[in-house]
Amino acid sequence: MELMLVGFVLTALAAIATPGPTVLLALGNGARGSMRGAAPGIMGAALSDILLITAAALGLGAVLSASALLFGLVKWAGVAYLAYLGLRLLRGEAQPGTMESAPQERAATVFRRSFLVAVTNPKGYLFFAALLPQFIDPSLPAARQYLVLAVLFVATDLLVMSLYAAVGACSQRRGGRLAGQWLGRFCGLAMIGVAGSLALMRRAEV
Repeated sequence: MELMLVGFVLTALAAIATPGPTVLLALGNGARGSMRGAAPGIMGAALSDILLITAAALGLGAVLSASALLFGLVKWAGVAYLAYLGLRLLRGEAQPGTMESAPQERAATVFRRSFLVAVTNPKGYLFFAALLPQFIDPSLPAARQYLVLAVLFVATDLLVMSLYAAVGACSQRRGGRLAGQWLGRFCGLAMIGVAGSLALMRRAEV
């Protein structure tokens, strides 16, 4: 069992470290708002992990894969939201909050963006639906095993996204505000690319 969990952590690490929407947001938030500014987004992504794993445990990933209508609705909602955020980052408009907005409002916005980016991406549901059963021992209680896998995945995700946010914050400290802005624009361009790839994705490809 311990060896299986090590394999799961390594698989999770490889999947999370590959730049995706939430990682790009963590990097961009770090570049624009420091580690403190990126923290709400990291928490939002962690909460989305819990939701996606719960959905996989309940079999909702299989439902999404089987339903063309549901898959299409989630997919195009994700495409639209990713493209929207990507354009705002590219134009330098998605910096978390302004001097006039309250810190709670800025934190809520950053949290909401990362959470919604994850839960409107059908790849997340299908990824967990395909991955988690491979690490579930049918002879043991499933609920406890899903809980352990969720804790391990969330912990790994928090670590990786914190590292990306730290890279973004470091770029701002070393290169100044202009460097942070250009890194944010790069993340926006990359996010638009992710939106494009999601738009082309079909159920049979997952």
